[in-house]
Amino acid sequence: MKLLLLLIFLTIVLLFAAPIVYGDEGMWLFNNPPREYLKKKYGFDVTPEWLEHVQKASVRFNSGGSGSFVSPDGLVMTNHHVGADCLQKISDAKHNYLRDGFHARTRAEEHKCTDLELNVLMSIEDVTARVKAAVKPGMTPEQAFAARRAVMAEIEKESFDKTGLRSDVITLYQGGLYHLYRFKKYTDVRLVFAPEQQIAFFGGDPDNFEYPRYDLDVCFFRVYENGKPAQIEHYLQWSKAGAKDGELVFVSGHPGHTNRLATLAELAYLRDVGYPFLLQRLNRLEVLLLAFSARNDENARQARELLFGVQNSRKARVGGLAALLDPQLMARKKEQENKLRAKANADESLKDARDAWDRIAAAQKVRAANIRKYTLLEGGRGGAAGFHSELFDIARTLLRAADEKAKPNSKRLREFRDSNLESLEFQLFSEAPLYDNFEKVKLADGLTFLATELGADHPLVKKALNGKSPAERAYELISGTKLKDVKLRKKLYKGGKEALATVHDPMIELARLVDPEARKVRKIMESEVEEVQRQAYAEIAKVKFALEGASTYPDATFTLRLSFGQVKGYEEDGKHVPFETTFAGLYKHSAEHHNREPFNLPPRWIDKKDRLNLKVPLNFVCTADIIGGNSGSPVLNRRAEVVGLIFDGNIQSLALDFAYSDEQARAVAVHSAGIIEALRKVYDADALADELTRSK
Repeated sequence: MKLLLLLIFLTIVLLFAAPIVYGDEGMWLFNNPPREYLKKKYGFDVTPEWLEHVQKASVRFNSGGSGSFVSPDGLVMTNHHVGADCLQKISDAKHNYLRDGFHARTRAEEHKCTDLELNVLMSIEDVTARVKAAVKPGMTPEQAFAARRAVMAEIEKESFDKTGLRSDVITLYQGGLYHLYRFKKYTDVRLVFAPEQQIAFFGGDPDNFEYPRYDLDVCFFRVYENGKPAQIEHYLQWSKAGAKDGELVFVSGHPGHTNRLATLAELAYLRDVGYPFLLQRLNRLEVLLLAFSARNDENARQARELLFGVQNSRKARVGGLAALLDPQLMARKKEQENKLRAKANADESLKDARDAWDRIAAAQKVRAANIRKYTLLEGGRGGAAGFHSELFDIARTLLRAADEKAKPNSKRLREFRDSNLESLEFQLFSEAPLYDNFEKVKLADGLTFLATELGADHPLVKKALNGKSPAERAYELISGTKLKDVKLRKKLYKGGKEALATVHDPMIELARLVDPEARKVRKIMESEVEEVQRQAYAEIAKVKFALEGASTYPDATFTLRLSFGQVKGYEEDGKHVPFETTFAGLYKHSAEHHNREPFNLPPRWIDKKDRLNLKVPLNFVCTADIIGGNSGSPVLNRRAEVVGLIFDGNIQSLALDFAYSDEQARAVAVHSAGIIEALRKVYDADALADELTRSK
C-alpha cells in the first residue's frame, strides 16, 4: 500500500514540478549554493564564512558515510551503522562491540580502529578547462578515456606533491564539469562511544525506511595526530534547544549516488537490467548470510555487519525499482528530454548535443551486455561477485599493484595512481581479522554464482573450479592461502612481480587466472560505456545550462554537499504524522510488540527507564534532500549548531534517487536532545555529554 502511494505522489510531483527545482530540492555544491533562493524564501544569508566553517567541520568516512567534528579535541559524530565497520573489526568472540556497544570513559580507553580513514574537504578548484582540453576532436572513446585519465592523474599528482593532501578530480554533471577536491586525511581514528546495536537499529528490518522511528543511531570517534587528540579549528557547537517544528535546517554530508540527470534510456536500463540483477544478487546474499548466522552466535557476530548492509541495500533497491516501474515517471522523463532535444535542435551552438541521447542509449546496450560479467569478475566497491572473498581481493590488489606501479602514473588504473596509493596501502595492510569459515562460505557462494551466470561449461568457470565443486574449491583456496599474514602482504607488495612469481599462493594464482578477462570487461565498461556517457552527458549539460543557467546542482558523487529544508511532519493514509517521536513512544512501541525481537529493548534501557524524561524527543523528520551516503550527516540550524543526526529516510524517500518531493518524503534524524538525554541517563556518559555541550 505504501509503495502504491509512493508511486501516486511521485507522479503528481513530476507532473507539476518546476523546471529547475521543486521545493527545497538540491544536493548543492559548497562552491555554488542557492544563495538567492535561501535569501528569498527563508531570509537566510549564506556567507562565505558560514560555508567554510560547515565545510571544514564535515567529515567523510572512507568506508561509506558522513560525520562531523563536534569538539575542538577531534571528537567526530556519526551513525552507529556507519561506525559498524570499525565495531565489527575490533570485536572478537569475547568482545562483541557491534552488538553490546562500547564506552571509553577515559582517553586512554579509546580503542583504535583497524583501518578507518576519514577525509575533510579543505579546498575546491575548477579544472574543467584543463581536463576537457586533453580530449582532442576525432579521438576514439578509448583514446579519449586514456587522455582524460592521464590529465586527471597529472592534476592529482601535482596537487598531492604540492599540498600533501589527498587530491581527487571529481566528475560533476556526468562530465559537464571537473573539480579538484583536496582532503585532509586522518588514519589514527579511535572509538569513543557506541550504544548497543539493538537500540541503534531498534525495530530492525521491519522498521527500516519507515516512520515513526525510535533509534539511537549514533556513534562517536576521535581523530588523533602524532599520538594526541587532533586540535580542530572548525567544529560544530551543540544546540541547546534542538530541532523545532517548522525550523529551517541544513544537512552537510556526502550523498553517494543519484540518477536525477539520467536519460530515459539509462533509467530504462536500471529498471529492466541493473536493478533486477542487483536485487537477484542481494537476495541471494541475504539468504546465505541468514543461514550462516543461524548456525551459532559466533557466526552471527562475524556476519552481522555485512548482513545489515545487504538487507539495507535490498530494501532500498526494492523502493527504487518501484519508482522506475511507474509509467507516469518515465512519461514525464520523456517530456523533459524532448524539451532539451528541442533546445539543442533549435540552437546551432548546441548542435554537438543533438545525438547525445542516442549515444547514451547505445552505451546502455553495451552496458546491459556486459554488466553480468563485469559484476562477476571485476565488480565495484564490494569486489568481484564471482569470487566473494576478502582474501581474493587482497590477492588481486597485490597482483595488479605489481603491474600498475611499473607503469607511468598517467596510465595506471585509477586506484593505483600516486595520489591514491596511501589509501590503498592503508587498506591492503589492515590488521582486520579474517575468518576462515566465513571466507569459505562467501567464496563458495561466489563461485556458485559464477557458474550459474556463465554456465558450468564456460572455460573460465572450469579453470576457476579446477575440477572441484564450489565448496571444495573454496576450502582448498582459503585453507591454502597465506595472505592473512600482513607481513607477507607487505613483502609481496614491495617485491613486485619477482616476489609474486616465487610465492605459489593458490589465491594469487586464481587472481592471475581471472585477471585478463576481468581487465578486458573493465576496459569495455570504461571506454565503451563510461567514456561515451561522459562525453554525451557533457553535451547535455550544456543544453541544461543554456535553459536553466547555473541554478542547478549535479547528481551525487559521494562528495560534500549542502541540503536544506524544514522540520515538519506529513500526511499519510489520511492521518497526520508528527515531526518528532519521544522516549515515551519508544517504550510504547516496544510494549505493543511484547518486547520481542526486533522490538526488544536492551536490559539497561529497561533498568533505567525511570531515570529518563520520557517527553524528550528521540527522532524527527525534515524535508532536506538526502540519499544513501548522507548517513551520519549533522542536521544544523541557521547558527550551524547541531540539532540532529541523519540516519535514514522514510519509505517515500526511496524515490529520491530519481526525483525529489517534499510532499511525504522525509529525512529521518536522531534529535540532539535525545542524544544528550541517553548519554547522561542511560549510559552515565556525562564526560562525553559535557564535551558535546561544552558543560563543566
